Amino acid sequence: MGLTALCPGTFDPVTNGHLDIIGRASQTFETVVVAALENPSKQAMFTLEERVAMLKEACSGMSNVTVVSFRGLLVDLARSQEGDAAIVKGLRAVSDYEYEIQMAQMNHRLAGVETLFMPTSPKWSFLSSSLVKEVAQLGGNVSGLVPDHVRTALDDRLEER
Repeated sequence: MGLTALCPGTFDPVTNGHLDIIGRASQTFETVVVAALENPSKQAMFTLEERVAMLKEACSGMSNVTVVSFRGLLVDLARSQEGDAAIVKGLRAVSDYEYEIQMAQMNHRLAGVETLFMPTSPKWSFLSSSLVKEVAQLGGNVSGLVPDHVRTALDDRLEER
């Protein structure tokens, strides 16, 4: 069994930048587990179940990718995988690295889990879920930044408010 890549995140919502990292990980690793997390410190627009459903649809063309949800420590999810698992994180800028290196070092300290950093494609380096939500809330067009089904879900959620 090869090394499993864990691609964790809130994915509220999943963006084309996320899918770039997931797709590139799927070409590099035998197995990729995309893990949507419940983050109590963030106020999510979509429920965990909705985010998992959007991720499953977005990743449906990647045969070696599975989508799961989790609560708690990422290292516990890593330990539950068959064989070895490494965390794969996309980095857009130095500011991402400053936060992610602390998490990587803590995950290594807690469970010896390695984190591999993958630079985001320059095409998506400006993109974040927070920015997509803000643009959509202000009436901007997010087509091309998220999959079509996610854009529709954003539109529907904003109409509910």
